[in-house]
Amino acid sequence: MRKLLLTSLITCLLSFSAFGQQKTITGVIKDKTDGLPITGATVQVLGSTTGAISDAEGRYSISAASGNTLIFRYIGMKQQEVVVGTENVINVTMEPDDVGLDEIVVVGYGSAIKRELTGAITKVETKGIAEIPTASFDAAIQGKTSGVFIEQASGKLGETVKMRIRGSSSVSANNQPLYVVDGVPITTENLSNDNNQPTSPLTDINMADVESIQILKDASAAAIYGSRASNGVVIITTKRGQAGATKFNLQYTTGISEPSNLMEWLNGDQYLMLFNEAMDNVSDGDGLVWGWLPKEDIWEMFVGPTWNEGYNSDWQKEAFQKGRINRVNVSGSGGNEMTTYFAGLSYDDTKGILRDNSMNKMSARLNLDQKATERLSFGLQMNVIRTEMERVENDNAFATPLQLVAQSPLTPVYDPDTGELNTNTIYYNSLISLRDATNNQTSYRSLANINASYKIFDALTFKSEFGSDILDLREKNFWGRKTISGGPAGEAQNRSVRVVNYNWENYFTFNKEFGSQNLNAVAGMSYQESMTTGSNIEGKGFPTDDFHNMASAAEATSFSSWDDGNSYLSYFLRANYKINEKYFFTVSGRVDGSSRFGKDNRFGFFPAASAGWIISQEDFMRSISKTLSYLKVRASYGITGNSGIPDYAHLALYSSINYAGRYGLEPTQLQNSGLGWENTAQTDIGLDFGLFNNRLTGEIDYYVKKTTDLLLYRTLPGTSGFDGYWNNVGELSNKGLEFSLHSNNLTGDFVWTTDFNMSFNRNEIINIDGPEITPNSINYVIEGEPIGVFKIAKFAGADPDNGDALYYVGPDSDETTNNFNLAAPQVVGSPNPKFTGGLNNYFEYKGLDLTILMSFVYGNMIYNGAGNYQSASCDWFDNQTIDQLDRWQNPGDVTDVPQVRLGDGNGTKISTRYLTDGSYLRVRNVSLGYNLPASLVNRMKLTNLRIYVAATNLFTFTDYKGWDPEVNYTGVSRSTQNTNIIQGYDFYTAPQARTYTLGINISF
Repeated sequence: MRKLLLTSLITCLLSFSAFGQQKTITGVIKDKTDGLPITGATVQVLGSTTGAISDAEGRYSISAASGNTLIFRYIGMKQQEVVVGTENVINVTMEPDDVGLDEIVVVGYGSAIKRELTGAITKVETKGIAEIPTASFDAAIQGKTSGVFIEQASGKLGETVKMRIRGSSSVSANNQPLYVVDGVPITTENLSNDNNQPTSPLTDINMADVESIQILKDASAAAIYGSRASNGVVIITTKRGQAGATKFNLQYTTGISEPSNLMEWLNGDQYLMLFNEAMDNVSDGDGLVWGWLPKEDIWEMFVGPTWNEGYNSDWQKEAFQKGRINRVNVSGSGGNEMTTYFAGLSYDDTKGILRDNSMNKMSARLNLDQKATERLSFGLQMNVIRTEMERVENDNAFATPLQLVAQSPLTPVYDPDTGELNTNTIYYNSLISLRDATNNQTSYRSLANINASYKIFDALTFKSEFGSDILDLREKNFWGRKTISGGPAGEAQNRSVRVVNYNWENYFTFNKEFGSQNLNAVAGMSYQESMTTGSNIEGKGFPTDDFHNMASAAEATSFSSWDDGNSYLSYFLRANYKINEKYFFTVSGRVDGSSRFGKDNRFGFFPAASAGWIISQEDFMRSISKTLSYLKVRASYGITGNSGIPDYAHLALYSSINYAGRYGLEPTQLQNSGLGWENTAQTDIGLDFGLFNNRLTGEIDYYVKKTTDLLLYRTLPGTSGFDGYWNNVGELSNKGLEFSLHSNNLTGDFVWTTDFNMSFNRNEIINIDGPEITPNSINYVIEGEPIGVFKIAKFAGADPDNGDALYYVGPDSDETTNNFNLAAPQVVGSPNPKFTGGLNNYFEYKGLDLTILMSFVYGNMIYNGAGNYQSASCDWFDNQTIDQLDRWQNPGDVTDVPQVRLGDGNGTKISTRYLTDGSYLRVRNVSLGYNLPASLVNRMKLTNLRIYVAATNLFTFTDYKGWDPEVNYTGVSRSTQNTNIIQGYDFYTAPQARTYTLGINISF
């Protein structure tokens, strides 16, 4: 017995010794496709730096211990992991990796394998998206996908981000895509008041919760969403739990921000010199400006008593502040075979780069999936968000910070006698509003979805889901008695808006194999209803500026309320048919009925069809499979709709009025019972390919979109008594080419991948059945031109003889004139870029990783609407940009800056003088991270620990002279037509923030 125990103990000790003992492992690595050896494959011991590379015969040799895990990698092949046992020889056969072709892509009412798609769908890379310090997810994916142009309006926090998928499809109706979060079409319209520029409800989405983002670009992919899919569809899926032990993740990011660019202005000495010259140029022989005022009196009158005391104030500096960001995300996920869960909490505290601009956001999420029986399962996704913003007024308000740059540098910021903010300035000192006014916006939002599915039999499943999006917005504004809007005793505004949006969908899914063929079909119905309720009250007369509540107002000056709503009833069908894993066919159709349209055209039908052929699966392609490893051609055609118009655009509307103390009704809108759908027909031809064992993969698409029966808002003569009316009239088109490439440049210890995309789009207004449309006499809708083209006088520089501003007389004439009224407006450029794109490089080496994302825009023009104040040849006392020093001074001078003349308007009219190329290349994000070694992390009882530093908007290369070429001020109008037409317009618009961040991500 003792001998037996001793023998067992010795055997056990020898086993443990052998388990930890290093030995040499050899073997051969081969390709499963042809059995040939693989040269250059890497072998690495997991959690260590020990590695080897296979030779020309596929042989390798590496030192490892029993129990270690060997990782085998090679470009174009699936990674393999093998645990070392007692053997000393490990041969490996590697299989081709289709590099994402077998990944799951979420589509409307289901999912699909990427290789089987027949439509144009892009799955956006979301890895690291939560580390990017932007306010919303759409800004974080700029430059990452072809065919999608994303543009931030300004550097103000929470503002609307413009997204155009394959161009603008409408003139007057909404051009933003449909956003679907966990199956619920969410509210995305701006709800804020007219004192501020539009905000984006997409800011509420927590990027740390996002699992995947799919963008449906062509009609085949989007037609299942029918009436709201002509602008494309963005499907966002949030994270789910996986069966297994609970996994926790903690992410913390902190950082600082600054303006990505500053403009150069005249300093005090330059300002004094240049404006003295400007006054001399409009003085008479007695030195009197305009023939009646001495220069000293003008300085005193307009600039103030300190004009000659040597001040040199930097008003631009006063408009900005040092921004900061603190963001915390905590999540836990796990479950078992029956129940899985994901729960997350987040806190985001951001201080913007503009004075008094900040955002504070808290979010909580719970996603629960339960398998009740073998046939019945149900799930719940719930997200509650609170977002509070301290806002600054719109760019066209004197109270907005950046209009401080108009002040004279000879004027001190603070009164030298009292130490208070200076009120003796050329224009209103907006720092007073930042001190004595509040502009608070707080939103409470609940996104929820509950669903249940029942497997009727193996091939047929029924699913029902009910989703809701409840958004409650509260705005509280107060203007103190010293502010420009506060009146003699202060004014206040309280405004609230609530949107209750719910969606109920029921559909069947059929999936059946028939030998080498497969049929997948979806059929169902959907009902969505959205109701908006709002109220607004304004008051004035407060005891002191310490009283902000409306109850303290002496008088209510205005009050209003409103109720709006719309609903959709829909029926949809889609069938996917697959033959031999290489021939794919899809047909779909959706019938939509909308309350937004007249009774004669309330329902519309939106069909689509597509086909795909994986040519590389054919036998005749096998001989070149090493070079051309994947090739698929696909084509689609379909019709989608647009219903993005006001809720009651088809009805005759009346408003109540108070006329001499008596109440009555006033007609405000004409009826159009025939108002119907705006339809966009789209043809798409695409090619997907993989080269060199899919080391290089890519997609190419050519598309033609034509929109008919435009939902066009037509203005009416004032004599009609109405502003305008909605009608179905006109056509426009978009034609484009887009491609994307993914390259595995290097693999092994050092990994280098590159993603590149580029898109060309040509928009053209075909017919508007009437006169040109312009909301601002700068951007126009003209037949034969892209939407929003600039039609203005063409500036010809300064007359070398006398310094007068010159303009070209007409489009086809070289004749110039100094009489602006003789210069005919002409089409001089477009705000629509000729092409856009992005380049992303990812590097990884032994725990270190580096990401560099760049985006570019080319061929668009920007009009600086503030140019006739900022660069105005000293027309008035606004401080001028530094380039005005290059003015005309003597006969023979050749320059684009006319002679400076105070109050003369020399060259300040709307012209190409203020039109500039808006092309740019931006280094949008640079991130450097380090994952601590597994051996160290395991000793800390963690599964992963990553530290990273990053910079956003690090560099911008552009010829644009303003703060930022990524700009789009459309005013505060709620008109979608104005938003669609006014593009590439800059008016004291804040630049994007350059942000430096440091973060840590811990998993355990």
